[in-house]
Amino acid sequence: MGKNQMAGRLAAYGWRGLRRDLIAGLTVATVAVPQAMAYALIAHVPPEYGLYTAVVMTALGSIFGSSSHLINGPTNAISLVVFSAIASLDKPNPLEAVVLLALMVGIFQVVIALLKLGDLTRYVSESVILGFMAGAGLLVALSQLPNLLGLPSLGDGHDHLLVRLWKTATAGNPVIMGCLALGAGTAVTVVLLRGVEKRWKVLIPDMLIGVILASLAAWAFGLDDHSNAVPQALPTFGAPPVTQLNWVSQLSGSALAISLLGLLEALAIAKSIASRTREPLDYNRQCLAEGLANIGGSFFHCMPGSGSLTRSAINYQAGAVSRLSGIISAAAVAGALLTVAGLAQYVPKSALAGLLLVTAWRLVDWRRLRYCLRATRFDAWVCLITAGAAVFISIEYSILIGTFFSFLFFVPRAARLQASELIVSPERVVREKQPGDPECGKLVLLSLEGELFFGAAPELEEYFADLKRRVEQGARVVILRMKRIRNPDMVCLEKLQHFLQDMQALKATVLLCGVRPDFARALGNLDFQHWLPRECVFLEEASAQSSTLQAVRRAYAILGDDLCATCPRREEGEAAKGDWYYMI
Repeated sequence: MGKNQMAGRLAAYGWRGLRRDLIAGLTVATVAVPQAMAYALIAHVPPEYGLYTAVVMTALGSIFGSSSHLINGPTNAISLVVFSAIASLDKPNPLEAVVLLALMVGIFQVVIALLKLGDLTRYVSESVILGFMAGAGLLVALSQLPNLLGLPSLGDGHDHLLVRLWKTATAGNPVIMGCLALGAGTAVTVVLLRGVEKRWKVLIPDMLIGVILASLAAWAFGLDDHSNAVPQALPTFGAPPVTQLNWVSQLSGSALAISLLGLLEALAIAKSIASRTREPLDYNRQCLAEGLANIGGSFFHCMPGSGSLTRSAINYQAGAVSRLSGIISAAAVAGALLTVAGLAQYVPKSALAGLLLVTAWRLVDWRRLRYCLRATRFDAWVCLITAGAAVFISIEYSILIGTFFSFLFFVPRAARLQASELIVSPERVVREKQPGDPECGKLVLLSLEGELFFGAAPELEEYFADLKRRVEQGARVVILRMKRIRNPDMVCLEKLQHFLQDMQALKATVLLCGVRPDFARALGNLDFQHWLPRECVFLEEASAQSSTLQAVRRAYAILGDDLCATCPRREEGEAAKGDWYYMI
């Protein structure tokens, strides 16, 4: 970008743009502080590490990113996956494992960006994402029940969350009603404030207000547990500690899952906002930004993170116009760390649990989830399988499981190769054969439609067997219309070769029409001219005339006067034969 262009953009930005970014950044920070602490609690690490992530990752993501509104940092779903990953380690040091995980996630994401694989995220079905969010929301809610009820969490990291909850619930420890009241009160306050916000169309830091009121209530009634002490200091720079090299192999699967989940979250949020703002996005640049933010964060003792749906939406709604709003938000959280971090010790865990219950509910897009479950059986099953995998198997692998099943369910649908027989009607129209139309005994015209890959081979073989039977009964010319077939592969091409060899043996002529360039190249690569002369192949884009009509004319030239009893040409005079005209 030249100096004149840069000066023009700065002039257009002006004080008005700076003011809007400043307001948006500060508004996002009021939500980021309680959220970051709560998400650290999900990952079972001290709350300051969530705040560190909200400073470093947010700043780096805004500096290197492509979206003007995406806010990076700790997120609900990723924090849950982080806890699941580190809980399975032998003698885990949570802080060391979390930082190592952030480094590995960042490396995976940078590799994905450098290989320009960012667009591959579009092959993950929306049903998978909705199912994952539903499962993650349920797990977040379940994981906070002990804190909400004031119960000591039992079981170890090798136990599934549901097993730990069962052990906690059956241990016989009494519910602390004060904790329950604080948590429920925090949740109700946040919900009511959100209702006021929607009614009056004003931005209210509902989560921050809810946490402050809960902390005051805990102090007044002597219920504060001083369990969330946060040092008043910024994160220090240092290489990620790696004392357990075997953790690298143990965490690699989870790191890959988190990196993919993080990219899916970030790109989905960025695309959603960009659809309203019409801002062009560079997906691979955004993937690179996510990776650099995680790598940079690992050098400042941060958790893995990604784009935040809540904070990004608030940033957009507050009027942000550039990535500077994210940098301002990070600076504001850093200022809070230096000035009011000591007050965090008065925030009871039960209040954060109530906050997370509301967050878990908001994590699920209930309207779209209902739409997905009602749309098709395919979408419903993929969504339910993904959600079930998240709850009962493994949150970090649920997206991979859901994606696998979406492809598993899709392949049979894609393999449905359709075939329809065409005829030449008395009205000189080449059209699809109707039930009352007579069958031509000399010419067979079959139109194929669908994916011509190995999954469709059984159907293709059946169609060829039926054509062979028709030839054995007297048909002399077979026209195969290939205009609507896609992605031919070796298996189906081999089936076609065998069919052509059978037709040669029966002395029947096969004509291919509607042949597209990729299909023609495949035929040339495999030397199909041995079984199919070039004059028998009619390319779709070779001329302005329809390749199907050209093939039909060629077929009648081959047949000559050897016509079936029902052929419309028998009714034409000799003079009209040369002027025969066909329409599709």
